Amino acid sequence: MAQIRHALSTTRADDFAAWYQDVISSAEMAEESGVRGCMVIRPWGYGIWERMQRLLDDRIKATGHSNAYFPIFIPLSNFEREAEHVEGFAKEMAVVTHHRLIAGKDGGLVPDPEAKLEEPLVVRPTSETIIGDAMARWVQSWRDLPLKLNQWANVVRWEMRTRMFLRTSEFLWQEGHTAHADEAEAKDHTLTMLEVYRAFADEDLALAVIPGEKPENERFPGAVETWSIEAMMQDGKALQAGTSHYLGTNFAQASGIKYQNKDGGESLCHTTSWGVSTRMVGGVIMTHGDDDGLRLPPKIAPQQVVILPMLRDKPEDEALIDYCEALRATLAAQHVLGEPLRVLLDTRPGKAAAKRWDYVRKGAPIIIEVGGRDIENGVVSLLRRDKLWNEENGKPAFQTPTREIAGQTVPDILADMQSSLLIEAQERRDANITRGVTDFAEVEKFFSGSRYAGWVEVQWSKPTGAELDEVVERLKALKLTMRNVPIGAAAVDGDCIFTGKPATERVLLAKAY
Repeated sequence: MAQIRHALSTTRADDFAAWYQDVISSAEMAEESGVRGCMVIRPWGYGIWERMQRLLDDRIKATGHSNAYFPIFIPLSNFEREAEHVEGFAKEMAVVTHHRLIAGKDGGLVPDPEAKLEEPLVVRPTSETIIGDAMARWVQSWRDLPLKLNQWANVVRWEMRTRMFLRTSEFLWQEGHTAHADEAEAKDHTLTMLEVYRAFADEDLALAVIPGEKPENERFPGAVETWSIEAMMQDGKALQAGTSHYLGTNFAQASGIKYQNKDGGESLCHTTSWGVSTRMVGGVIMTHGDDDGLRLPPKIAPQQVVILPMLRDKPEDEALIDYCEALRATLAAQHVLGEPLRVLLDTRPGKAAAKRWDYVRKGAPIIIEVGGRDIENGVVSLLRRDKLWNEENGKPAFQTPTREIAGQTVPDILADMQSSLLIEAQERRDANITRGVTDFAEVEKFFSGSRYAGWVEVQWSKPTGAELDEVVERLKALKLTMRNVPIGAAAVDGDCIFTGKPATERVLLAKAY
């Protein structure tokens, strides 16, 4: 087989972390901003987020939610009402203390001592408290329930270690908040939104996630239950891709979210919250990327097909562009995966081969090149991003259908690519989850034996208090965490690997982002 030359300078096998950064840079997804921990999301990267936002927003609204917007500044006193919540976020909060600057003695700008705020304002790390205040005003009677809200916003959590998309001081997300009349309805809604996230992650992003409940030590601050979807990256690490929380009456008590029930009495609401963020973009990179760059599931690709005429700055270029425009119009008139097909005809100056590799790195699902000889033969040169190389000769695996056949078959190719990427992710995930581990020594041996170890499913007795703290410390020493207790896991049939007591459930262990 001929040597394949990859488009990136770094491979996944050599240095996964460096490869990840290389993909983001080479695909022109994002760049450093000059502000610690904050990134500039470039048009291609933001186009991916816009696609994700639209698809998820449709799913959220289909479950009866309405979008709203709440302030980015939250009074500190709001957080102080819910002690466990503020403790969970205190180390990450960015705080505004002044509202004006003045010239300092050295000529620079300094906060004006006369402009100190009466109460510090926290830059939104999450919105339970301020949305809780609104809910307390908006809910008066059982007739006002359930109240289902969602907002798309930015949040700030002052991270010590940052990595673009995965963990940044400022990131974009959606956060849903609901109020319900009773526990059963609120818990049911928590799981409804978990399923929305699972379907979105699998069907739109092809991530192959595992939904389940988080252990007590991994719960959202102030929550009664936290549920997550966990995705396996190509280096075997886990990524928490989304969470859904049943908050009980904790936040309702703190914010005064009450209603007059059908009997005329007063009851506290049961609330939920749930969210996913731009870290899912990082998950897409690490699940689907290869040594040539990004590979995008067609559902979230800003452009599903890119047409590149091989222009030579000669009179015949006009006929070439007309030939390509006819194909573009044919494709743009079609639907794929439930939406109009997105196709770009790129007529910018430059060599087609150079532009091809730009779009390869960006992960455009289908790249079509057309030259003068193609026009003579009535064909196009079509390249699938998920099947880039010809294994026999190591060259790009171009297909050469007629223009008419390409116009007819591209939608089917895109649909096949969407399902193929999910199957690939599912097979890789399942092949790298090890089961049947019966003692902690096996866990230690497993994770010390490979850089890209994958996950381990173990049985445990669900300890609490000091016993749970000891388990967490033992795992921390191996840089491991408990990810979740998978929904639908097999029944237990042994003892807890941590305590030796009869097991009550199965839990996944992994290194994680």
